[in-house]
Amino acid sequence: MPIIAARRYTEGRAHPGELAVTGVPAAQDALARGGFDWVGLCDPTPEEMDRVARQFALHPLAVEDALNPRQLPKVDLYGQQLFVVARTAMMGAAEDAITYGQTAVFLGDRFIVTVRVGSARAHADLRRALEADSEHLSEGPDYVLHAVLDFIVDGYLPIADQFEEVALAIEEAAIDRFPDPGTIRRIFRLRRELRRFERIIGPMEEMVERLVVADLPVIDPSARIWFRDVLDHVRRAMARMQSLKETLAATVETAGLLEQHRQGVITRQLAAWAAILAVPTAVAGIYGMNFDYLPELHWRWGYPAVWAVILTICGGLLWRFRRIGWL
Repeated sequence: MPIIAARRYTEGRAHPGELAVTGVPAAQDALARGGFDWVGLCDPTPEEMDRVARQFALHPLAVEDALNPRQLPKVDLYGQQLFVVARTAMMGAAEDAITYGQTAVFLGDRFIVTVRVGSARAHADLRRALEADSEHLSEGPDYVLHAVLDFIVDGYLPIADQFEEVALAIEEAAIDRFPDPGTIRRIFRLRRELRRFERIIGPMEEMVERLVVADLPVIDPSARIWFRDVLDHVRRAMARMQSLKETLAATVETAGLLEQHRQGVITRQLAAWAAILAVPTAVAGIYGMNFDYLPELHWRWGYPAVWAVILTICGGLLWRFRRIGWL
């Protein structure tokens, strides 16, 4: 069923049984007692959403946005109702892939309606935790809004943790050897996912900041401190993601520099050995020419003398190259 839970609360305590969602405009007694209704929906059909909209007099434009899973985080005010869109994120089934969902929240003086679309993180545990804390739940639906947003933002942390483990492993491996093509493709895939995360989740910071600083009719000024805590969590999550993106970029750059250094060392070693081997090659080439009057050609000690010269020059080059660190 799209309607996961529907309860009425008075002074932080839930009424027995489920709240009936019939499409009939809600009664006013909940507000008179200082209570509120909380209806949670997951991937509702248009008919189900229409029934909830008629019961709580939700604005049709907000209802349309709630069913559109491609909304960016935002805050809209419709009369005395607040409409909030937050984006959820969690690791998907594919390697290093983030799946995104959406949670839309309708907030009034005496009700809160949460609509999850494409989000696998249910609010059942959150609802039970809030119902166990009647002191805070009695503060009203704006506190529930804070709790829902905090629950969503906390879902970003496992993503950051997993990406950090992968990035650190890649960074450590890049110190010893240049990444293979598969690792390089993974690095660029991670960077693409992080850029997408910033594009989709980034507006969450602006959205929560508006809840902190703006004078909104359904947000009690005393509740702003709770939203300030959510804002701090959003900023930390975004900072970690940006740091990860920079780490991956630096890993490729550093690995390239290390590989250039390793190639430079090999090149110097090859050049040194080439210079040493060039000496006997040159001498042998000269004495291999078919001329009768080569120097010391018929001298008894000519052959040992040539070897002595070759070994002396090669030994001097070997000593020199080792001294300057080429060998």
